Amino acid sequence: MDKPEIQVRRATADDAAAIARLLHDFNLEFAEPTPGVEELTATARHLLKVDEITVLLVGEGPDGLALLRFRPGLWSAGLETYLQELYVAPAMRGQGIGRALLEEAIELARARGADGIDLNTGETDTAARALYESLGFTNKEGGPEGPPMLFYEREI
Repeated sequence: MDKPEIQVRRATADDAAAIARLLHDFNLEFAEPTPGVEELTATARHLLKVDEITVLLVGEGPDGLALLRFRPGLWSAGLETYLQELYVAPAMRGQGIGRALLEEAIELARARGADGIDLNTGETDTAARALYESLGFTNKEGGPEGPPMLFYEREI
């Protein structure tokens, strides 16, 4: 029996509370701080309304999301796309939801005129890394034989 097709949809401001719940759960799962669902709801609603974020959702729950940010490119005429978050609820993993979200994110970025997507993930998140690499993402500078690229952050 074939698996049902995974339906990905673009979120609206009406989805802010569901987006906030997923983002909150994501941070809790990885022991990261979270401002809480109420504050995340207000932030997501505002950022969606002013087109600062684009969110793709899967499932009735919803069960997963991809959160993208677009910005004007510096090195080309195309937009730069940052995949800020890709999350699938633990009980729903292994069903192709993450792949469907990422494939749709790539298509959306192309349709908006982007010529690349960047993202970051933890070294130990081997499932996410395998998904990204299976869809052509690399962490090697200049090609497969290049040195590893690094991501740095600092709280200010």
